[in-house]
Amino acid sequence: MFPIGDDNPTRRTAYVTYGLMGANLLVFLYEVSLNPLQLRALFEVWAVVPLELTAQFNGYPVTIPGTNWPETLTLLTSQFLHGGWAHLGGNMLFLWIFGNNVEDRLGSVKYLLFYLASGAIAGLCQWFFAPLSAVPSLGASGAIAGVMGAYILRYPRASILTLVPLGFVLIPLRIAAFWYLGIWFLQQALYGLGSLQQPMNIGLSGGGIAYWAHAGGFVAGAVLGPLLGLFKDDD
Repeated sequence: MFPIGDDNPTRRTAYVTYGLMGANLLVFLYEVSLNPLQLRALFEVWAVVPLELTAQFNGYPVTIPGTNWPETLTLLTSQFLHGGWAHLGGNMLFLWIFGNNVEDRLGSVKYLLFYLASGAIAGLCQWFFAPLSAVPSLGASGAIAGVMGAYILRYPRASILTLVPLGFVLIPLRIAAFWYLGIWFLQQALYGLGSLQQPMNIGLSGGGIAYWAHAGGFVAGAVLGPLLGLFKDDD
């Protein structure tokens, strides 16, 4: 199932959501200007490298190469890196569909903090299950999963316009957010549990999908959203 929109109007322009989309696009355009060696170096510096996080958490003075900043800062910077056009496009589509409504409820400042915190928690969740991986982990999907976790709580009955494959044909259907996002979360959790039998291939450490980051980000968003005023009455 592939979402293409929702029937959920907002009261104000989602400046932070659009700004995040623009920032991700600009960073990716910089990425495509690099040769493969430069791109690999960029990922190794600014993406999350679980093994380096583990070293820092164990008391070693690990910093981002070329700076005095702690390695934990990559929990934020990694959220703006992507591994390809499909990776970027899929993430930005989900952010565009679900982000504006969550920003509308939280307000711009709280929403930005919520987004970054959800992404950082998602990165830590992925690290927890692959602490010795030396392969960079990156992408906005953990933060966007947090947005989706907040959305399903605040708008469970919102209609999500979804393309459902039927053979070689895509059928447009409207599905309640509770079912669409609930199934999505269940998939991530089940895929993550399945990967526990292959601990060296969890998520991006094997070049695949960071299922635990998705599940962790979703739960983080479902917890942080209400704490930051997701259900607060309109001003």
